[in-house]
Amino acid sequence: MLTIQVFGVFFIIALAGIPLYYALIATTAGMVYFKDLPYQLDSLFLNLIAGVEPFILIAVPLFIFAGELLSRGGVGKRIVAFARVLFGWMPGGMGVVTIVSCLLFGGVSGSAIADTAAIGSLVAPTMKDKGYHPDFTAALLSVAGTLALLMPLSIPFLVFAFISGASMRILSMSGVIPALICAMALAVVCVRYGKKTGCDNGSQRASWPEFWAVTKDAGPALLMPVIIVGGIWTGTFTPTEAAAVAVVYGLVVSLFLYKDLKVRDLPAIALKAFQTSAAVLLVIGATGVLSWLLTAEMVAMQLAEWIQSVASQPWQFLLLLNIVLLLLGIFIEPLPAMLLTAPLFLPMAQAMGIDLVLMGVIMVMNLSIALYTPPVGGTLFVAAKLCKASIGGMSIHIMPLMAMNVAVLFLTTYVPWLSKALPKLLFGVG
Repeated sequence: MLTIQVFGVFFIIALAGIPLYYALIATTAGMVYFKDLPYQLDSLFLNLIAGVEPFILIAVPLFIFAGELLSRGGVGKRIVAFARVLFGWMPGGMGVVTIVSCLLFGGVSGSAIADTAAIGSLVAPTMKDKGYHPDFTAALLSVAGTLALLMPLSIPFLVFAFISGASMRILSMSGVIPALICAMALAVVCVRYGKKTGCDNGSQRASWPEFWAVTKDAGPALLMPVIIVGGIWTGTFTPTEAAAVAVVYGLVVSLFLYKDLKVRDLPAIALKAFQTSAAVLLVIGATGVLSWLLTAEMVAMQLAEWIQSVASQPWQFLLLLNIVLLLLGIFIEPLPAMLLTAPLFLPMAQAMGIDLVLMGVIMVMNLSIALYTPPVGGTLFVAAKLCKASIGGMSIHIMPLMAMNVAVLFLTTYVPWLSKALPKLLFGVG
């Protein structure tokens, strides 16, 4: 079966340490050449270009630039201060503060890596002083940072909307309730850890003047997701245009209100955002090439026939989808994994009457788990570096946190209301 051959070759090349872009292109070109398929190699180049042409993808570099601005512009530290006056008094309070900070910052950055790095650099020293083990701190950061992917301005939701044709306006709101439930589940682990170890038994509640001062200072940062969500809700701008609004607002807040950035800092921030965007778009284009080959060879049809033989009911299909994505995420980064699997699974989901928005939420939740699944994962390594923790030590603490997120994943999968409630409330659809 061509599917097994393609993914087998790809995994061998990727696990050998070849950069993902080259692994995707080499797999496609190799299959065309060695299996003597009736396609010109020029088709690879044409499909690579076609993969990054859609207008909706212009939002990717804008989202990334906005995330860089906000992670460098003092927004993170004000969000942490706000979360601390709200939840710092609880047992395990600094852990809860970390989760809430990641959730709020995720609403303005849209990037799990930026979320983990920005919040981690602020909370890690305080958690160390309170007696949290560095491995637990790093594990918590690597998991909480992925909440950004379920919040509005999520780049994976944008990519899924591009692949599926689903409404980005609805998708951007569909992950909020699952994200809140994940945050509460993670907070339970933190409270238990604080009580069990005695490292953080809580502190005195903040006074009203202190609460007001911190809230006033954090106001412009907290207002950004309100503006973005409100603009999308009222139809003032599209989710793609929201990326441009986020950049402009981030510039105003960072340069003129907080004054944590200088104009001279912008070229370096823009260069870093450009490099990240180029890498992301190259991978999107290369994945489009491999997807073209799989489509041309009717792999989706072959896969559909196999899945129908083992999963004839929607609940069985969703269970299989979750298992496949969780396993795939161990080896492949979230965006490429989505770009490879979505074109294969979407036709089957539609044939079974499964809502595209629910599919998007399920795929993003699955692939966000991949970011902290040992032994590889983007947030895993960022958090380990920030906290000077070992991957092996982190793995022990990640397990209960991951178990909570997997439980919420299956809850969201089989209770579709959780992903549909907010879009239905705001837009009357879902």
